Amino acid sequence: MLNKVALQGRLTAMPELRHTQSGKAVTDFNIAVEDNYKSGGERIVNFFKIEAWGTSAEFICKYFEKGQSIIIDGRLQTNTYTDKDGNNRKNVYIIAEGVNFCGAKSTEAQEKDIEATLKNEEMENIE
Repeated sequence: MLNKVALQGRLTAMPELRHTQSGKAVTDFNIAVEDNYKSGGERIVNFFKIEAWGTSAEFICKYFEKGQSIIIDGRLQTNTYTDKDGNNRKNVYIIAEGVNFCGAKSTEAQEKDIEATLKNEEMENIE
């Protein structure tokens, strides 16, 4: 089965890095994505919850900030639960599998730092 999502949008808040009890890095944040369709003369904006793990989470928290454009490649994930009133609820969110910059170029210092991060990620994947 195919479960693939690709979105380009802007972060609605600063992403915050957290760690699980086992030490795995994780972050979740929302992005605003403008739709090509207009309603009443204004573009429709959709908001999507994104969750990233490991080095992707660290990368996002280090290099992205509120309002910045981001490209996310990932997959849809659902979570069902019962709320405090006994109602069944379902969350739908995107697990980020790839993250890319979009928009203005980064500075030379950022590019060197990014290259080092990506090399470290490749080494972790080899081990």
